[in-house]
Amino acid sequence: MDAQPAWIKITDFESASPLQHWTKLDVQNETLPRVNNPQITEVRSETVSENQYLLKKPAAEGVVGNRKAISFTALPKPIEVGGIYTFYVRLNVAAFPNNHVFGLSDMGPEGIAQHAYNALEPTLRITDRYDPNIDYKNDGTLLVRKDDWYQRIINPQTGTFATPLQTNTWYDVWMVVNNQLKSAGGQTYDVYIQGGEEFPNQQKVFTNADFRMQREQPLIYFSATCNTGPADKPYGNGGLGYDDLYMVAGVVLTKPAM
Repeated sequence: MDAQPAWIKITDFESASPLQHWTKLDVQNETLPRVNNPQITEVRSETVSENQYLLKKPAAEGVVGNRKAISFTALPKPIEVGGIYTFYVRLNVAAFPNNHVFGLSDMGPEGIAQHAYNALEPTLRITDRYDPNIDYKNDGTLLVRKDDWYQRIINPQTGTFATPLQTNTWYDVWMVVNNQLKSAGGQTYDVYIQGGEEFPNQQKVFTNADFRMQREQPLIYFSATCNTGPADKPYGNGGLGYDDLYMVAGVVLTKPAM
């Protein structure tokens, strides 16, 4: 019998102190009237299964102006330059409208606080906000980074863009992260997904997405950012659930044993 892949648990939020090694920062708090520490990043428990997961929102409903609500935790081991790893996470969109961006960073706490979105390298985005710089209204389809902006994932069965993520539905997502030098074909990632009505079986939904900054450094943190939008044009505070963050060397498309 073949040996099972050596998945490394980052967190499953089931410990007695599940956020002990997480940092929460509101680095662009423009709430008015001022709300200190407006972001909601807390562990919830599902009613039936009692499974614990992380719910992240930029602020409570009705609070606007928290522009960069960041949460991050260190990876149990670096993804060194030259390494290829698979990152696994379960995701659940609590509600739209929202704007969430998350992924792996080559920076530590100070760099993440300073650079926010630009601290990320392999990146996923979930949002239905209007992007004025490209005159495009997002629809809640999972997005990857490609060239200088984002692209929707593809349904390989239809050859067209995937449909928006369903709310209150868990999706399994695999990012195969190639942290080789760009000259060697690295600084890219592939994305696989399973879940919802559209993807009952695992499907590869994007090939060769681009690292955001392509700094060719070891990846050392998981970081997630969300944004209410500006006070005068808010996006919305819909939450995103995270659970079962794992990593493993190589291309591994099984699910971690939980």
